[in-house]
Amino acid sequence: MSGGDTRAASARPGMAAAHGPVAPSSPEQVSHLPEESRFSLPPCSGTTPSVSLAESVLKVWRDAYNSGLLPQLMAQHSPAMAQNGAVPSEATKRDQNLKRGNWGNQIEFVLTSVGYAVGLGNVWRFPYLCYRNGGGAFMFPYFIMLIFCGIPLFFMELSFGQFASQGCLGVWRISPMFKGVGYGMMVVSTYIGIYYNVVICIAFYYFFSSMTHVLPWAYCNNPWNTRDCAGVLDASNLTNGSRPAAPSNNLSQLFNHTLQRTSPSEEYWRLYVLKLSDDIGNFGEVRLPLLGCLGVSWVVVFLCLIRGVKSSGKVVYFTATFPYVVLTILFVRGVTLEGAFTGIMYYVTPQWDKILEAKVWGDAASQIFYSLGCAWGGLITMASYNKFHNNCYRDSVIISITNCATSVYAGFVIFSILGFMANHLGVDVSRVADHGPGLAFVAYPEALTLLPISPLWSLLFFFMLILLGLGTQFCLLETLVTAIVDEVGNEWILQKKTYVTLAVAVAGFLLGIPLTSQAGIYWLLLMDNYAASFSLVVISCIMCVSIMYIYGHRSYFQDIQMMLGFPPPLFFQICWRFVSPAIIFFILVFTVIQYRPITYNHYQYPGWAVAIGFLMALSSVLCIPFYALFQLCRTEGDTLLQRLKNATKPSRDWGPALLEHRTGRYAPTIAPSPEDGFEVQPLHPDKAQIPIVGSNGSSRLQDSRI
Repeated sequence: MSGGDTRAASARPGMAAAHGPVAPSSPEQVSHLPEESRFSLPPCSGTTPSVSLAESVLKVWRDAYNSGLLPQLMAQHSPAMAQNGAVPSEATKRDQNLKRGNWGNQIEFVLTSVGYAVGLGNVWRFPYLCYRNGGGAFMFPYFIMLIFCGIPLFFMELSFGQFASQGCLGVWRISPMFKGVGYGMMVVSTYIGIYYNVVICIAFYYFFSSMTHVLPWAYCNNPWNTRDCAGVLDASNLTNGSRPAAPSNNLSQLFNHTLQRTSPSEEYWRLYVLKLSDDIGNFGEVRLPLLGCLGVSWVVVFLCLIRGVKSSGKVVYFTATFPYVVLTILFVRGVTLEGAFTGIMYYVTPQWDKILEAKVWGDAASQIFYSLGCAWGGLITMASYNKFHNNCYRDSVIISITNCATSVYAGFVIFSILGFMANHLGVDVSRVADHGPGLAFVAYPEALTLLPISPLWSLLFFFMLILLGLGTQFCLLETLVTAIVDEVGNEWILQKKTYVTLAVAVAGFLLGIPLTSQAGIYWLLLMDNYAASFSLVVISCIMCVSIMYIYGHRSYFQDIQMMLGFPPPLFFQICWRFVSPAIIFFILVFTVIQYRPITYNHYQYPGWAVAIGFLMALSSVLCIPFYALFQLCRTEGDTLLQRLKNATKPSRDWGPALLEHRTGRYAPTIAPSPEDGFEVQPLHPDKAQIPIVGSNGSSRLQDSRI
């Protein structure tokens, strides 16, 4: 057989080797070869032609495989491979991005994403929304919004990051003009990361304060208590010592006879922990205990992320699972208390008349959108560390449902305890139900004082809050670090990623110091209400539009088919193109209509503070038009329309990160090189015709051979 015939035969898929051995087709076959054949081929002289031919082919195959070009060439010779992006022996061959790293296994990714989505809002916001909006009736719009908005958006962000193996900035090679969306995500994550760790530090403070035989917020006999303090444990402690004690059988009357009554837990929170000032502009002193706990919180976050996803992936085995252990312990204890059933019924009893109110549907959509962490950039970042062919469709369904089920479960835990407290006080559950910091640091701590061995339950509750907060904080910090490292992209910063993580952590600690002052809680709530509100909705809506209508839904569906081996289900295609953007727009309109000036208890925020809040919200949204203008100015083109087209089309390096996955329309042009040990040249038309998918999705026939 001549040399030309040998090349032609080896170029034809499926041709049997009739005249001696042929090149192995997978790395596993190489592993079964003798050691000397794999690493040091014997000289061709003195051998038979067939053996010499086999050794030559084997050398060419090995060089091509080591250079990463063989998988791409093999995919070109197989239409099926070109369609789904599969590589021979993909199931058994380790597919790891050596530059960025991957999750150790898929469980680490799922647990990290669950820890990211399941946060403090599941405990202190959802139960309150549920009972305020019709109890069990709220579950119906809540799960409708989960199916038509939550899961589709979750799947879109996971697939987006996994396909490109880039963070929230690098993925916008898909349409460079919209890279401002990625910067907007970074700004939002920065705001949230600053104040979220302050909430964690307060949970740390309460956790340390619970390490005592009597909880410090149980009685009114402390130096910080006022004359309005009224405890609930016994008659001898209903006053702070300056007033005569009330009869024990008149507890309920004492509780209700004056609107000035404050609980010891509220005074502990307001007068001792925060030393709350009278105005948002009056910072007062920095609360050193809170500052110390903030430092502890940032140190914990940094140590868990010191090696990126390699270290945080191990930590989440505990931080993402133990909160469920604590919730279960508190639930079992709660349902055994007197009055627990009343609280649970108050939580789940449907009020079907409210289901027709737009406010109920708006609250359901907003809670689904915000609780899943959409448009924060964290989902894209976490998915970017997946292996290319990971089934992110399955992961998105599992994580989204787990997040919502956790919210419902936490509601049973919270209201079983609040029902017991309401029964103990002789008041309605609505008098003790609350949300936000008021539930976590006032109402629930007071309820815990009524339980036997109350310090134990307090330790468990605040430890659960710490773990829930850390799970989200890990992803927020990793989002910022990954975006910075991917954007710079050189070898130096990849090797110094730990120092980047340290720099971001130190910056977050310094920016969080004002939130530990006497006016800190005012600023924390201002950031919570404005920094991550309607701006997230705008960012998510523009992301949907840019992917589905600028890049093109057909191209994106082909990308997913190439990555997963199957296109997204028809339901998700419809949701991405029509339903989810419509729901996002509805959330935006609802947020604007429902807007009320921010207050904290009876404190009304001044106009200048509200203006700062709006500036924080706009700072992330304005990144989008500003960067679009910047990109238009630097893009080549004779006319504005030409520049617009060039700025919105995918960049040349858009696509899978690894060469072995860049098949079909992402296959790079192979330039012949003598050093490669093989040659790429056109074949005669009657030799071989290989279908190649064009950049516009069309197919054409191309002739080539090795």
